[in-house]
Amino acid sequence: MSAKASDSMQTTTELLDQTENSLLECKVCFEKYNQQKKRRPRNLPCGHVMCLECVTSLAHPRSLKLECPFCRRACKSSETSDCLPLLHLMEILSSSPNSVPVSGRTVGAAEDVVMPASQVLTFHLSFGGWGTLVNPTGIAVCQRSACLAVAHDGKKRIKLFSFNGRVIQQFGERGQAGNDIRYPTDVTITLDGHIAVTDSGDRSVKVFDFNGRGKLVISESFGLPWGLDTTPQNDVIMTDSVAGALYRLTADFKRGELKGVEKLCSNLCDPRKVAVSQASGAIAVIEHSVAQGPSCGCTMLKVFAADMQLISQVDTFGLNLVFPSKIYASDVTFSREGQVIVTDGYNQAVFCLGKPEEFPMCKPIITQGLSYPLALAFTPDSSLIVLDGGDHSLKVFTAS
Repeated sequence: MSAKASDSMQTTTELLDQTENSLLECKVCFEKYNQQKKRRPRNLPCGHVMCLECVTSLAHPRSLKLECPFCRRACKSSETSDCLPLLHLMEILSSSPNSVPVSGRTVGAAEDVVMPASQVLTFHLSFGGWGTLVNPTGIAVCQRSACLAVAHDGKKRIKLFSFNGRVIQQFGERGQAGNDIRYPTDVTITLDGHIAVTDSGDRSVKVFDFNGRGKLVISESFGLPWGLDTTPQNDVIMTDSVAGALYRLTADFKRGELKGVEKLCSNLCDPRKVAVSQASGAIAVIEHSVAQGPSCGCTMLKVFAADMQLISQVDTFGLNLVFPSKIYASDVTFSREGQVIVTDGYNQAVFCLGKPEEFPMCKPIITQGLSYPLALAFTPDSSLIVLDGGDHSLKVFTAS
């Protein structure tokens, strides 16, 4: 090895050591950050970072408030969030051809997971990633065209992928014009091939065709439109997080004509993601309550029949009776058999809760290879696509 190459390697090693010492350790307890829950780096609202263990230790046991030890700005522990840049940096530094998959990393080889109804899901592929996707928030599958729509924070807010990861189309300019998308929170694809997006920037729902042409803007004094899904009748179901409401939007999407906005429910607690069973028309809604712990609040999953009669409900604490770790649902969907499947960003996993009449039950179906699962959707062949906000990617698990 030449002296120049040796010096370069030594410089690189020194830079890595400095990075680990200056960036990858908590400046409160001086422990190294890692992917495990206690030592995960957490952002405070002021911009400083410390590990979750220190956030928990510094928070008042009743009010859950703490002062930043660096700038003394007060905040609640529930206002902290994962420091994604540091998590990404740890993943880059720890990656090697022979490394063993750990929680929060993309699985590089086939991995079997238990699936309900005697089905097995095997990791198939991952695509997207930072740059291709930026802070993605929602996904939807088009059963007719065999493609996937992703809402994210890039210059073009909507991206269409084939199921093998090829970019087909992108549209939805970032801007202030009528058909521009300021901040997308979710996306759905109607049965006649139109793409509806909730835009929390101007509190509206915007509908596009597959070529990205704006067809309709629905703005009915919504508080904060959030989750979307399509019914078997080709209506769109939407949650309003601020109003605590669930709406049915009826329209002729091809002509761009709104036919009606019906409030189905108005007593929900911060409803966000929603899913509709294409078999039964049942509607599943995830509610979010005030934080009760150091990092997460409680989520409640409610399932309504098509006529809005409550079928079943279960919350974080109810699931904790049948599963050892608390589950905080971030998204929900229905399998073809009518089982309820949820993502859990806190446990970095995907769970099957069974059919609504079987609550409470809980079976983990994906427990490795996910960093921060935000959304999920089934393809026509029952493959499961998971949106991982931790590495801005889409991960496909196929049925075998």
